[in-house]
Amino acid sequence: METRDTATLGATPVSWSTGLTAMHWRVLTGGFLGWVFDGYEAIALVMVLGPMLHALLAPAQLASFPVYAGTAIGITLLGWGLGGLVGGVLADYIGRKRMMLWSVFLYALFSGLTAFADSFVTLCALRFLTGLALGSEWSTGISLLAETWPQHARAKGAGFLQSGFGWGTLLASVAWYVLSTTHPLGAQSWRLMFVLGALPALFVLYLRRGVEESEKWREAVRARRWGPTEQAAGATGASGAGARRPFSLMQLFRDPAARRRTVITTVLSIVTTTGWWAISSWLPIFTIGLAKAQGLAGAPVWGARVSISYTVGAIVAYMIAGFVADAIGRRLFMFLTFVGCLVTTVITYKYTHTVGAMMVIAPINGFFTLGCAYVWMAIYPVELFTSTVRSTAISVVFNAARLIAWVFPIIAGTLIRSFGGISQAALIIGLVYLLGLVLPWMLPETVKTGLPD
Repeated sequence: METRDTATLGATPVSWSTGLTAMHWRVLTGGFLGWVFDGYEAIALVMVLGPMLHALLAPAQLASFPVYAGTAIGITLLGWGLGGLVGGVLADYIGRKRMMLWSVFLYALFSGLTAFADSFVTLCALRFLTGLALGSEWSTGISLLAETWPQHARAKGAGFLQSGFGWGTLLASVAWYVLSTTHPLGAQSWRLMFVLGALPALFVLYLRRGVEESEKWREAVRARRWGPTEQAAGATGASGAGARRPFSLMQLFRDPAARRRTVITTVLSIVTTTGWWAISSWLPIFTIGLAKAQGLAGAPVWGARVSISYTVGAIVAYMIAGFVADAIGRRLFMFLTFVGCLVTTVITYKYTHTVGAMMVIAPINGFFTLGCAYVWMAIYPVELFTSTVRSTAISVVFNAARLIAWVFPIIAGTLIRSFGGISQAALIIGLVYLLGLVLPWMLPETVKTGLPD
């Protein structure tokens, strides 16, 4: 039985975009816009941490600012992880499109309500619910694109879709730059960031009209192909084809090949997620500290400027990643990614002492720690699992990391206080990137083999 989309593995198209139709671009647009909202939400919280917590915490509590900031980030990650895991499983049963609709609508609702938070407890509750709603959007969008785009263009399309996160963080950085310089609501201007976060509710109308369900997923369900990997896809019994569908989450751990792939890619995802939330998310606050140490006016504005610069570097990575990964292979791309993450973390937090130097290193740091370090998850794991478990699998890879890594922002806050600064804590946690130098080589190379059905 042929289990991969070999139709496009023969002759190389004249252009990477050859054969793409309006339907392909609609799928990309839908996933891209959804991920824009995710990126906006992620960085908006980080950008407004200072004024938000000063508005909600008592003076005595502000003495432990890093701990409260880490808690707010960690709670969001926890909800994001749980929601993504549940939503990813549901998408393998009820469809990618339907799950995306509910995810975006509920995210917009709870993000908007965050603007009215009047206490730290209320804030954390709304952050958890926002993350819970938002979590599954990524896995459903990536699955839909992977199952509709042809092999020769898939990695490029995944990179473009992933760039939505960068554009979303850029949008949030620009929005906060404007709000932090104009102060339309004074000290409460941070609330407007979450009001803007409610706008994606309008996107639901586009999803309902412009995006179709994955036919590859529908066909796999009709044919009762339950096997989680290409080796198991043609088998009979619980792990292959049969009348009764096994629980997709159990499939990932019951089949030996699927279990190995799931565990290794999840660990790599933990490396990425821990590195970003526990290290790079502190970059604006670290930059503000540098600006104050230099006696520069408008220190918070420098934090926003560096965030924009950092994000531009990530967007560049997203846009070229698919081309690079197709040229050098998935595993080498991941290895070089984590080398870059490790090196730029050391340079950023050990050897960067001025705002001017930070403006130079920030986009390079963003290229690796936010760009390349996340885009491999959009390109590679979809090629390791079959259609009936694909959304579940990549949800586990992407969101189980959050279920583990959500504690690291809290730990980071404690380490910052214990070690006397952000730079020391970042350098310690940055050692996690060493795992990324070894684990990619334990997985199969898929650059030439196509997508399992």
